[in-house]
Amino acid sequence: MTKSNKDQDITLRIAQEPAADELLARSPLAALVGMLLDQQVPMEWAFSGPYTLAVRMGGDDLDAHEIAAYDPEAFVELFTTKPALHRYPGSMAKRVQQLCQYLVAEYDGDASAVWSDVSTGAELRKRLNALPGFGTQKAQIFLALLGKQFGVRPTGWRDAAGPYGEAGSHRSVADITGPESLAEVRAYKQQAKQAARAAKRAAAR
Repeated sequence: MTKSNKDQDITLRIAQEPAADELLARSPLAALVGMLLDQQVPMEWAFSGPYTLAVRMGGDDLDAHEIAAYDPEAFVELFTTKPALHRYPGSMAKRVQQLCQYLVAEYDGDASAVWSDVSTGAELRKRLNALPGFGTQKAQIFLALLGKQFGVRPTGWRDAAGPYGEAGSHRSVADITGPESLAEVRAYKQQAKQAARAAKRAAAR
């Protein structure tokens, strides 16, 4: 359990592993990296990745400056060492390094600076959308995560997060607070995939 900038207790249960969740709660960069890894793998796998990476780098947190300057081939090896950090470890290692290089260039390596001084949700979404590897959907989901679980709530944050900002929803990682909500989010994602496939088949007729 850690404190946010507003001295609120933060307890996350996204990775479903205490040490990994503790890192996500106290490290803005770890949270960003977890969100970046959250594609084409189970959510728990993605969000436990930052902790595993930190351990493999010999520390208890991630440092954007260190990752940005890391030898690219050696950094890929950190991802590919079994158990791999992602289904596509090589490409995701490159994306994480690109993210950290951007954070160093634009925010002096301070991930929290992406959101610490924003006044509106629209501005925050624009900043998140500019991060390497963050498309519109990923930016909205992370914005919702910041608002729902980290207490980062600039004016209009729910609207800026789109459907992911809705109170009481179970659409994304922003809504995971334990095993039950994880199951609900996973069920929602499965239903969305099935609906998309059905729509595609109907359009092809």
